[in-house]
Amino acid sequence: MTSHNVHPRSHHRRGGEPKATREHTMRAAVLHGVGKITLEERPRPEPGPREVLVRVASVGTCGSDVHYYEHGRIGDFVVESPLVLGHEPSGTVVAAGSGAGRHRLGQRVSLEPGVPDFTCPQCRAGRYNLCPRMRFFGTPPIDGAFCEYVVVHEEFAHPVPDALSDDAAALIEPLSVGVWSCGKARVGPGTRVLVTGAGPVGLLCLQAALAFGATDVMITDVNPVRLGLARDLGASATLDVREDRLADAAFDPDVLLECSGHPAAIGEAVRSVERAGRVVLVGMGGDEIPLPLAHVQTRELEVTGTFRYANTWPTAIELVVSGRVRLDALVTGHYGLAEVEQALTAGTRDPGLVKAVVQPQE
Repeated sequence: MTSHNVHPRSHHRRGGEPKATREHTMRAAVLHGVGKITLEERPRPEPGPREVLVRVASVGTCGSDVHYYEHGRIGDFVVESPLVLGHEPSGTVVAAGSGAGRHRLGQRVSLEPGVPDFTCPQCRAGRYNLCPRMRFFGTPPIDGAFCEYVVVHEEFAHPVPDALSDDAAALIEPLSVGVWSCGKARVGPGTRVLVTGAGPVGLLCLQAALAFGATDVMITDVNPVRLGLARDLGASATLDVREDRLADAAFDPDVLLECSGHPAAIGEAVRSVERAGRVVLVGMGGDEIPLPLAHVQTRELEVTGTFRYANTWPTAIELVVSGRVRLDALVTGHYGLAEVEQALTAGTRDPGLVKAVVQPQE
């Protein structure tokens, strides 16, 4: 494992050959039950029609990966058979199936991990993130990217320039959550934004809001390390809610991007939103939350959920290439494929953890 805040491999590795050539197999970290991941040799997948085979370089770990590891389910999604987790991958195209012609071999890509059916009413309306037959990496029963190779439909392998590290190319996925959320909230020049929760998604919502033109962005959390990083990333104000109440902060946002998923935090934050403001519920908390309905009604607040993203990769990539969003700054540790369990449990050992990255070729 690479030590905290050191990223020697992510900026310079651009693929290359595996340490040992195995033409038809690959290693995969497989979840076999709560708290049990084993490293296995599996058949290397073959790309089907319009699919590409991608040699995985970096995979960000996500709270949903941790939740599956710790509990074996998220809501209606239950792990009932061995599953490979990981849905934030980058890599290199090494083979193409029939009819696939978008990429040259050797092209570095950021993978959009959900492939819809392309035909349902939601897909035809451009809302493919709501496709009821979505096949999403690392969501039962679909295997994810904690492995050496994956296949994906060519339309969901997005080319990235060499200016982006492998880690940054992987983290286009959580950045897309921020881009989608800011779009749902109609963040623009002059918008005042409150972000509750300074985890990886909250920090990316912060950066996306600033890139969309927000003039003031306050972010709240209970972790001083993450709040310090938020200040470095451009937050106009931070609030440690262990010590100070949001109600006393005299900040009346036009937009709330709720990334904590904490019921008590949600209610207090909604009460701070200005008249005719917008509330976007980004973080996944309990199935039900108390909502200050009188405040929502008398201020005519718009309250909406958000689920993944659609058509965000080009914008997200450009934001990183332009320097308006910094992704490598979020990476606080690297792990090899045999260390996936350590990556998923790193937050319990390191209060300064923001984003652990698995490098399957290590």
